[in-house]
Amino acid sequence: MAVTGSIAAYKTPQFVRLLVKAGAEVKVVITDAAAAFVSPLALATVSKHPVLSSVSDGATWNNHVELGLWADALLIAPCSANTLGKLVNGLCDNLLCAVYLSARCPVFVAPAMDEDMWKHPSTRLNIDKVKSYGNRIIPVGHGELASGLVGEGRMAEPEDMLKYLEEYFADAPLPLKGLNALVTAGPTYEKIDPVRFIGNYSTGKMGIAIAESLAARGAMVNLVLGPTHLGTTQQNIKVIKVESAHEMYEASLRVFGETHIAILSAAVADYRPSKQETNKIKKKETDLSLDLTKTEDILASLGKIKAPWQTLVGFALETTNELEHAQEKLVRKNADMIVLNSLKDEGAGFGLDTNKVSLLTSNGGFKELPLQPKKDVANAIVSQIIEIRYAKEII
Repeated sequence: MAVTGSIAAYKTPQFVRLLVKAGAEVKVVITDAAAAFVSPLALATVSKHPVLSSVSDGATWNNHVELGLWADALLIAPCSANTLGKLVNGLCDNLLCAVYLSARCPVFVAPAMDEDMWKHPSTRLNIDKVKSYGNRIIPVGHGELASGLVGEGRMAEPEDMLKYLEEYFADAPLPLKGLNALVTAGPTYEKIDPVRFIGNYSTGKMGIAIAESLAARGAMVNLVLGPTHLGTTQQNIKVIKVESAHEMYEASLRVFGETHIAILSAAVADYRPSKQETNKIKKKETDLSLDLTKTEDILASLGKIKAPWQTLVGFALETTNELEHAQEKLVRKNADMIVLNSLKDEGAGFGLDTNKVSLLTSNGGFKELPLQPKKDVANAIVSQIIEIRYAKEII
C-alpha cells in the first residue's frame, strides 16, 4: 500500500487494520508529504512491518523492484493530484513511484483532492490516462472536503475500499478453486522425557507460505503444522497442530483421501527415542545413550496410495550429491515433484525469509529458482504444480 500527501491519509491506519484483519499481509510505502498527515509509527504498528519512505536510508537499500514483485496488489490511497500526474508521466523521484513502475500486479488508485481539482480538465485527462495503462480507479466519494466545500473528491471510506478489493479478487481467476490441498510444515518434536526432545531448526515459514499461495488460488487447505510460533489467518486454511512425526503422519493420512494436492514441506524427524521416559532423566556421572527407532515416512506412505488424480510433492534438504539424491527420492517415493534445498546456498535454510530451491518433476523437468523471498518461492512451486496438473489434464 502506498500513501501520498493528502488530509485523507488520516484514514489509512484504519484501512490497513481492515486489510490485515481480512488476512492480507501489508507493507506500506509513504511519500515525505504523507508523513505530515499520518504517523509512520501508526502505520508500522497496524501493518506489523516497517514503513518505507526512501530508496535508501544510508545503510540499507529498499529494493523497489523486489517490493513491486512481492505485492499481489498495489493500492495508492490516498493518491494526490501531484502523484497522479507522476504516475501518468512515468516520473520517478521517490520510492512510491519506483515501486509503481516496477509492479507487475494489479494497481488500484484511490484519488483524494478538492472538488475543483478533481473536476479540472488536467485531472480528468490524467484519470483517463492512468486507467488506459490498466490501473483501476476506486471511485471518489461525495461529502465535506478539507476546503469546507461539499462535493466530489473525497477518498473512498476504508470499508468501501476493502469491499472494492474483495469484489475484484472474488472475480479473479482461481485455477485451484474446488480442489483440496494438504501442506505439512514446521518441525516435529520427538520426546525423550517430559522436558527434553529431539527436534530441528525449522520454523514452518516455507510451508505456511505455500499454504497461503494455494489458498490465494482457490484451494481449500489443510495445514498440518508442527510446533512453531508462526501461524496464518488466511481464509480457506484449516490449521491442524501436531507435535510428533507420528501425529503428523496420522493427521496427513486422515485427510489425504480427499486431497488433490499434497505438499510435504515439514522437516520431519527421521528417528524418535524408542522409549519415552515418564520422569525427567537425571544427570549422572556416566554417559547417557539413547536407543532410536525410525519414524513413519509420510511421503513414501502417501506415494504408495496416491491416485492418478492426486499430485504429491516432497521436499529434500541435502548437503552432498544434491541432485542425485533428490532424483532418487523422486522415483523411490512416487512423487510428482521434489523441491530441492541445499544448506550450501547462502540466504537459504531454516528461519530465513528467503530461500533458493530447484524443482525436479517426474516427467524429467528441472528448474532452478534464484534466491528470493519465500512467498515468491511458494508461488513458483504452486505455479509448477498447476502446470503438472494441466499437463495431466486433471486440474
